[in-house]
Amino acid sequence: MVGGLVSTARADTAPRGQAVAQANACMGCHAVDRKLVGPAFQQIAARYKGDVQAPAKLARKVKDGGSGVWGAIPMPAHPNMSDADIKAVVDWVLAGAPSK
Repeated sequence: MVGGLVSTARADTAPRGQAVAQANACMGCHAVDRKLVGPAFQQIAARYKGDVQAPAKLARKVKDGGSGVWGAIPMPAHPNMSDADIKAVVDWVLAGAPSK
């Protein structure tokens, strides 16, 4: 079953990740291509390009929140987001936040 979930998530990563980001108010602080309160999703993808630990690092940041990586304004924790939703958003962001 887990394998099925992984392959399904990969097939729908971009649209599902974007939808989850919108549903969880990520767009209130982040935009795809420009800094708002937090960094642009494309900036995040560029910074972590090639980092095999990036998915785990970013998933922890979404779940637990934090500060200091992109400036003084802290990112709030999202402890109620499911691991599957966090994975969808992180995968989408690391793919460069494509709209399609």
